[in-house]
Amino acid sequence: MFRFFLQIQLKGLNVIRIVFSLIFIFSMPLFAKTSYVAIGTGSTTGVYYPTGGAIAKMVNKKQKSYGIKANAESTAGSVFNVNAVLKGDLQFGIVQSDRQYQAYNGIAEWKESGPQKKLRSVFSIHPEVITLVAAVDSKITSLKSLKGKRVNIGNHGSGQRGNAIDILTAAGINWEKDFVAESLKASEAPRMVQDSRIDAFFYTVGHPSGAIREATNGKRKVRFIPITGLDKLIKKSPFYAKSVIPKGLYQNAANKTDTPSIGVKATFVSSSDVSEDVVYNITKEIFQNLNEFKKLHPAFSRLTKENMLEALSAPLHPGALKYYREVGLTKNIDPKLMN
Repeated sequence: MFRFFLQIQLKGLNVIRIVFSLIFIFSMPLFAKTSYVAIGTGSTTGVYYPTGGAIAKMVNKKQKSYGIKANAESTAGSVFNVNAVLKGDLQFGIVQSDRQYQAYNGIAEWKESGPQKKLRSVFSIHPEVITLVAAVDSKITSLKSLKGKRVNIGNHGSGQRGNAIDILTAAGINWEKDFVAESLKASEAPRMVQDSRIDAFFYTVGHPSGAIREATNGKRKVRFIPITGLDKLIKKSPFYAKSVIPKGLYQNAANKTDTPSIGVKATFVSSSDVSEDVVYNITKEIFQNLNEFKKLHPAFSRLTKENMLEALSAPLHPGALKYYREVGLTKNIDPKLMN
């Protein structure tokens, strides 16, 4: 009798072990390894850095659901981000729309290396205005009056440098001969203009910007310089569009009216090597919670699901496209990007 009950108990223990084993096996996804992703941004005083931080913040709140841990990293800007994403050093990067176009098509900085066919677009974000800030005492009032001055066009590898060169060339100004061109990072330029070490600087940025606010709040009075008369450039390069810096956005700037300019858009890119699930979940999180995302920075205030699919040149990442198909957003996407 004792042996009979012992056998029953042992069988019961075996059943319990089997049950717990099955529970463990079927719950394995809950304990899946976390995917760590790095997001390349830009200068800490620009909008790219808080944009990357905002995306990481929202994704990390759902870390248990998505199994993703995101981190925003300050970098040298668009060109660096494209190259680092394609090398696998970053999983995502924030890149100006013109740089996305140039990289995928193998022109400008990628002329020698050729088309970067692994580049994938995810979505676009805020508009960025090509902003020219000049000290009032420098007597700079137009692009032409930059001649003979000391002007920062941006550090090598930054989108703003390419934009500045495009603008100057289109305006008939030789940036290598007509003035002294500096190659400072965006975060360094405001201090340099306030210290009278440069007369003006270009910065392609979403407004309001911490760097621009720093430049306008110093003792040396500054103003925004109009960038106009570039219709041929806009026609030739469709990633450029007319834009404006609203008056009163920086109260200490000397401008009394809106300042016309042109601009691009910030875009969120990845590589074909990055997991479809990771891209899908990040895209889903931002789009499903767009109102929350828009509250994280003033530059996001006019974002819509539709305009976040504009200004893209590289094919959409399959993970992003999967989400857009699920929610019926493909009608807003250029068919060439869905191949």
